[in-house]
Amino acid sequence: MPKINATRRSIRRWLASLLLAAAIGAPAAARAQVVVIANGSPITAYDIDQRIKLDAASAHQKPDRKAVIQELIDDRLTIAKAKVYGLEVTEKQVDDAYDNMAKGQHITPEQFGQLLAHSGVAPNTIKARLRAELTWNQLIRGKYPSSLEVGESDITKAMQARNETANDTLGYIYTLYPVIVVIPPGSSAAAIENKKREAESLRGRFVTCKEGLPFARAVRDVAVRDPVSRNSSDLVPQLRELLGKMEVGHLTTPEMTPQGLQMFAVCEKKSTKTDSPVKVQMRQELFAKRFETEAKKFLMEIRKQAMIEYK
Repeated sequence: MPKINATRRSIRRWLASLLLAAAIGAPAAARAQVVVIANGSPITAYDIDQRIKLDAASAHQKPDRKAVIQELIDDRLTIAKAKVYGLEVTEKQVDDAYDNMAKGQHITPEQFGQLLAHSGVAPNTIKARLRAELTWNQLIRGKYPSSLEVGESDITKAMQARNETANDTLGYIYTLYPVIVVIPPGSSAAAIENKKREAESLRGRFVTCKEGLPFARAVRDVAVRDPVSRNSSDLVPQLRELLGKMEVGHLTTPEMTPQGLQMFAVCEKKSTKTDSPVKVQMRQELFAKRFETEAKKFLMEIRKQAMIEYK
């Protein structure tokens, strides 16, 4: 989902640029003025003002107004074309995408809305952008399924072109047991430090999963969760690197979570070439290129058929 990922990166940059976005605005009296009509859908000065604020934050400079208007026109055309094919993004899908943005910043949707309000950007501005991008993604995927499909032979050719070796495509499937040293809410700094020492002590005594897991379960204020299976290709780079250096039967370093200090017992590590990190990245790159190619061609086609009226 190239466009959605790009939006998420933009939102992260946006959070650090609230003051810049707040400084850019349109006169209140002109907000309701219709500037352009795209296939019967009006775009107002307010819509343009809001998109300028949003785009300005991600680019760290005020965007070109004509480019912003074209973005809004393309959004309207995308949604209109999708309806022709019977595609329509639901309110729940948009709300879920919005909530996921908030979660990505480790804040609640309500707090995210407050940040938006502080900068003068309405939540519906981002939701409108999300709706258009989700719609476009569905539309391109549905119209060009065979063109977007990336097969193993495609990946192999791309790997060979980069002179990647077999070892570069090797990944691992881990069986991990979450082990948590519970820290009650409101604990003092001294109590937290004591728990950190307990966690390190547990790590030192944990040398095999066969003996270590029963021992951890017997320790007071320690919880051992059900095992999870993770492919190295699904892990963030930092965790992937950490687990790659870990010996089976040991605990990872403790990390603070809302429940307490969490560690992972690495109890199994199997090599695999099915979905290694390198292959997953290559598949994503090939898909993104094909998506962009088909999207550009289709957007040009849609624009040629559009009825655009400037006021």
